[in-house]
Amino acid sequence: MKMKESTMTGTTNVRPEILRIETADNQQPMPVPVADWVTIEQLQRDSNAVYTRLLRESPVAWVPVMGRIMISPAAACIAAEQNPEVFSSEVGGAHMVRALGQRPMIRKDGQAHAQERKVINPALRPKSMLEHWGEVFRKNAKTTLTELRAVGPVAADLNTHFAAPVAARNLAALVGLPHVPWQDIARWSADFIAGSGNVTEDPDIWARCEKSKTEANDALDEAFVSLRKTPDLSITSLMLQSGMSEQSVKANALLAISGGINEPQHVATGSVYYLDRYPEIRAGINRDPGLWDALFEETVRLLTPIAMLTRQTTADSVVCGYHIPAGSQIGLVLAAANRDPDFVQDPEQFRLDRPVRRHIGFGNGPHMCAGKWAAQTGIGRIAVPMLFEELTGFRVDHSRSTSWGGFIFRGLTNLPVTWDGQ
Repeated sequence: MKMKESTMTGTTNVRPEILRIETADNQQPMPVPVADWVTIEQLQRDSNAVYTRLLRESPVAWVPVMGRIMISPAAACIAAEQNPEVFSSEVGGAHMVRALGQRPMIRKDGQAHAQERKVINPALRPKSMLEHWGEVFRKNAKTTLTELRAVGPVAADLNTHFAAPVAARNLAALVGLPHVPWQDIARWSADFIAGSGNVTEDPDIWARCEKSKTEANDALDEAFVSLRKTPDLSITSLMLQSGMSEQSVKANALLAISGGINEPQHVATGSVYYLDRYPEIRAGINRDPGLWDALFEETVRLLTPIAMLTRQTTADSVVCGYHIPAGSQIGLVLAAANRDPDFVQDPEQFRLDRPVRRHIGFGNGPHMCAGKWAAQTGIGRIAVPMLFEELTGFRVDHSRSTSWGGFIFRGLTNLPVTWDGQ
């Protein structure tokens, strides 16, 4: 197969024509094949193995258990993300709208998306991380580290006792709800994610989601009063100041809560997991602390905590020689794209010496994750380095079991850790 225009430079200027990838002899587009070998059990057990096989054998395939046409090559994922007029975020999303109360910006395209995204960008840019949020994140990390120490080196689990609470505390501050216990933020997040994906219409999930939505909206109502009197740099405050309707502010705040914990939480545990697997990399970081940024990027690439993005086609298209009809539900498999050998050299290797830190773990194009710099600052530059700086002999405890979970939000559910002394 031959592409009409290369996307392997990693640039963001990709023309719509890239969506058409033709066979060498210019044959007519082929029907999308069916990958009925994929099962939920396989995905739960080792989703990366499934996604890599799809990339190798069926780069574009209808996967019945997912109810989507899965697109795996990096070039096609990048092109689709940069052409939302064809691969739309706006079409569909009924479950997310029900879960959050209104259509949030992630389910909007074009000007409607750009207007709301522009409002929150000042809170989430690198300058704000440096001048404001870094100190907030450092305080949250120190508080959480104190709690981890109290659990002790015999029983500590990095996911439960550090990664989840520090990610939730950072998110609460960013959203403008620092007074809300991190446990509530984490529970709301899990319930909103479950509701957004509740395609089986499980009544228990909807009940949990409605309860969390009521609690979160009540907390936001309380925050609105104080933020109108004393504005700050939280995204809720910025949205209120912009004149956005309170319903839209709430929907976008709940969106941030639903998606703002998993990625930083899993990158925190993933970073420690990979440092344990590659002691030579850990030794290199000890010699050169400037490599913490590279560790964060490579962990996001290989782990890809948000493995897939959902889109829907608004027009017929041809990808990798396969005809995709308008109205098709699409899964852009970022976890496969980040292991695409045409995109990343030696993709299965964990390396910090890559000349180009290339990945799409935060997505690409207009919908690229707004929390990228917050996660990099709060987790990659503060929380994870603090563990190794403050806890003598900090390491994974191999006497206890490690476990993984999820296949769309993928990460370590248990990572036992220990250190020397109390």
